[in-house]
Amino acid sequence: MNTQPSRISAALYARVSSDRQDVDLSVAAQLRALRDFAERNGYRVVREYIDEAESGRVADRPQFRKMLDEASETESPFQEILVWKFSRFTRKREHAVAFKSMLRRRGIRVTSITEHADDTPTGKLMEAIIESVDEFYSENLAQEVRRGMRESASRGFYLASHAPLGYRKVYVTDGGKQRPRLELDPPRDAVVRRIFEMALRGQSILEVVKTLNSEGIPSAKGKRWLKTAVHKILSNEVYKGTLVWGLKATDGSEPVRVENAVPAIVSKEEFEQVGAMLEARAPAKSNPRRASSPYLLSGLVGCALCGKQLTASEAKGGRYSYYVCGSLLKRGAGSCETPRLNARRFETLILDQLRDHVLTESNIRELVKMLDEEMDGAARQERERLEMIEAELREIRLMLDRIWRVIEKTDLEIDDAAPRIREHMARKEQLETAAERARKALAERRALLDKAEVVAEFAADMAEFLRTSDITESKAFLRTFIKQIDVEPGRAVINYTIPMPEDSPIGRKDAAEVALAEGVRNSVHDGGPSWTRTRDLSLIRTAL
Repeated sequence: MNTQPSRISAALYARVSSDRQDVDLSVAAQLRALRDFAERNGYRVVREYIDEAESGRVADRPQFRKMLDEASETESPFQEILVWKFSRFTRKREHAVAFKSMLRRRGIRVTSITEHADDTPTGKLMEAIIESVDEFYSENLAQEVRRGMRESASRGFYLASHAPLGYRKVYVTDGGKQRPRLELDPPRDAVVRRIFEMALRGQSILEVVKTLNSEGIPSAKGKRWLKTAVHKILSNEVYKGTLVWGLKATDGSEPVRVENAVPAIVSKEEFEQVGAMLEARAPAKSNPRRASSPYLLSGLVGCALCGKQLTASEAKGGRYSYYVCGSLLKRGAGSCETPRLNARRFETLILDQLRDHVLTESNIRELVKMLDEEMDGAARQERERLEMIEAELREIRLMLDRIWRVIEKTDLEIDDAAPRIREHMARKEQLETAAERARKALAERRALLDKAEVVAEFAADMAEFLRTSDITESKAFLRTFIKQIDVEPGRAVINYTIPMPEDSPIGRKDAAEVALAEGVRNSVHDGGPSWTRTRDLSLIRTAL
């Protein structure tokens, strides 16, 4: 009785990266060629593994891993793996050596049907050369792709997979191809604008996060806000209209920056101002305790003699507070001649100077105009926020309605749908509360805009703002106008961020010298923690 020779069991493996990169053969063409080869050469095909849109430079391909796992079984289902080219198996030389050695120990070999290499030393050398050429091709191709992407980015096309919050991707025709650009995505761009405005008012990232979450405003991923997400927005140059690509390039090349490539949500000046505030609060630039210090001038006062910062400190078990040079704190008496300053009297002195130099008649008139524009802009943002909340509310109501319809028309028990219903109801309640707040804020802003005399009265009384606002708002206001206060024995120099108006006592100068009277240099009497730590603002009113 004749017995036919047993046929070698084989697995076929086919792979393509993408239509743009793999110009050789499609998956269907590879499989057709592999099946024909197997039929002609007496193989019995028992498995077919296909990876589409998977790079040959990575080993973590779903079907590739499955093929290696099955090859590692006690009884492997195949004795040989057929590929169209060795590059389909892998494009990394170290992967080829490792995986082929592992397979060879299991008695399984990898065969290219177009690149012949046998088990002789010459054959193995030829196989290694082919794999090296494949790897070179892959590396060269990657460079070409990066070069093309740099060119596209330099022409203002947006190459990242997801558009940043406040934008959406639109495709335009460019040389017969469709390429993506960014355009504004209302009303979500209003959320970004509001985040920057809160930061410009001096609110910390944590305060911004709490506000957004309390009002039920979803993040870009539709979830609750985190500090990292807000920081990423505040430091993303795209919001000032600058397109940046290649910040994480591994080849050491400089990133591509294209100005005015994207519709800006904030001005360049606003973005830089926020960036300066973030940098000032960064632990590498400023002590975190100073950024959140309850003392009004923390981080603003420096010693003109030794260059150290003056730090707000306490004495007598917290009964007294004062500003003291960092050299004195670290090295003790005699290390610096700059005196300790009574916190209460020194802060009063600086507030007086700010009132006299900044809150002049000409500035008040400009503030009236700015405030009116700001309030009108805030009202517009509230309307946009309300529209966004109401849009999500409509979606929630539709989803609830669909669930009730399913319950009515099918055998679905209400208990089965209860978790989903509770989730939607909780979100609905949160959104309704946020919508009510927005309507109330909108009504209040509208009422103020309708009363010009209220606006004028508010602007004319800006000095009262410093005396009645909380510590965070007061600090933000001070930092808008004061860059640094340099202190030395007997005097302090206030360096303003901009030249003062003509009707200021110091004219159009950007610095003012002020004498430090004996009472200010007395650091023990007065100025206890009730002055700054608890912000007993009636004391400031008396002083001013």
